[in-house]
Amino acid sequence: MSEEGLTPAVELPADEALELLREGELAVEGRLVEASNATLYCSVRRGDLVAACVYKPVTGERPLWDFPDGTLAEREVAAYAVSEATGWGIVPPTVYRDGPYGPGMAQLWIDVDETVDIVALVRRSNSEQLRRVAVFDAVINNADRKGGHLLPIPSGHIYGVDHGVTFNVDPKLRTLLWQWAGEPLTDDAVDVLSALRAQFEGALGDRLHELLTTREVRRTVRRIEHLLRDGCHPWPDEDRPAIPWPPI
Repeated sequence: MSEEGLTPAVELPADEALELLREGELAVEGRLVEASNATLYCSVRRGDLVAACVYKPVTGERPLWDFPDGTLAEREVAAYAVSEATGWGIVPPTVYRDGPYGPGMAQLWIDVDETVDIVALVRRSNSEQLRRVAVFDAVINNADRKGGHLLPIPSGHIYGVDHGVTFNVDPKLRTLLWQWAGEPLTDDAVDVLSALRAQFEGALGDRLHELLTTREVRRTVRRIEHLLRDGCHPWPDEDRPAIPWPPI
């Protein structure tokens, strides 16, 4: 996709970005052809405010035999809800809304810092941000944490995107971030997981029940409880691939 003439990315506070994504007018400007499902580069405009976003319509999703319930778009929005509940800001602002090709996910576009070597980044074992992403992925049961799904930005923050294959009731965790496997969770992670578990009794649980099946929500709670009980990062499962393909 050529970048010439495209609406540029804009950094916005989360509440402002969410309002723009929900209420703004979507206009398709291009398609990310390397994506396995329809992934459209759009402008979203509300009054004088305009920004770039990704729009993934449900009509462009390929059926997956092991994700028979719900939609990938709803899982992306559920991942954002969990990300926000942790306070870690891993997932960019994301909403479920109607668009030019029907209902789907709309997410604020993030411009990455092109000077960052992604291969070197995913090998780091001293990055607190990546360690948080590893915990987040264990919670949402992320089956596809590729290197290219990590978006470092010039400020140093690292976003994570592409969370369509998450929240499965069966163990599916596949990631490049295994460098902490078996290590104790940080005190910060334990505190966040404890607070996250409590939020399932309130608004977070209600929101996830709108987006996922009851079993998927219950299994998410169990994964959090398992992490807290064990007190350490999970190990790869020897009975299934531990790294997504392609890895980057």
